[in-house]
Amino acid sequence: MPRQKSGDFNQRQQALSRWDNEGGAAGPVMAPTADEQQIPTPNMSNADLVALRVRVIALENLLIALLATASNQQLELAREMAGYISPRPGFTLHPLTIHAAAHMIDLIERPSRFR
Repeated sequence: MPRQKSGDFNQRQQALSRWDNEGGAAGPVMAPTADEQQIPTPNMSNADLVALRVRVIALENLLIALLATASNQQLELAREMAGYISPRPGFTLHPLTIHAAAHMIDLIERPSRFR
């Protein structure tokens, strides 16, 4: 495997750090202080859950279509990113985390049928 440039590594680290704070849009994620009120989260109805599932399916298929035209280097980078799905330091692996990484690898490999 070719040696990575330090700029590539820095860009990857910056991208990964944004995952923890929702893409950087919200700024640093901080625990609410005692005097801050928690915003109540509305319960999702069955219709909301179905709509969310439909959107996820659509996004997965769109991603597969885009990955079908990706270069081998881009696909390898995506596989590497799947390895970064891990719990925060001091926490144990969670089955959903493991499943998410496996699903990500599956999404990366599915476009090979269309290449």
